[in-house]
Amino acid sequence: VQLQASGGGSVQAGGSLTLSCAASRLTSRRSTMAWFRQAPGKRREFVAAVFRGVDLIYADSVKGRFTISRDNAKNTLYLQMASLKPEDSAEYYCAADATIIYSSIFTDDNYDYWGQGTLVTVSS
Repeated sequence: VQLQASGGGSVQAGGSLTLSCAASRLTSRRSTMAWFRQAPGKRREFVAAVFRGVDLIYADSVKGRFTISRDNAKNTLYLQMASLKPEDSAEYYCAADATIIYSSIFTDDNYDYWGQGTLVTVSS
């Protein structure tokens, strides 16, 4: 599976962006797909996931502002980001894994497949 992330850009605080992650081959609908982000000098952190194709999981820092979704027909994962803050600035990565268990979805090391990053910059 190859993942291609896109949609990053520069916005002002309070603005919105939508990221996309297209999978090159059919990804099982039961696979877990997720977004992580990494700011300069910081560790990569969990943002949101669609666990086993059903459950939507969010980091506390983005709840109520970000919406994750998946279009199985297009084999694409989305992240709608609203009310963006400067602290949301980071390189955003999508990830996928067919067999990951719930307790492991929050740690990047547990995912088998990764896309390249897409940069989001939020100015104050």
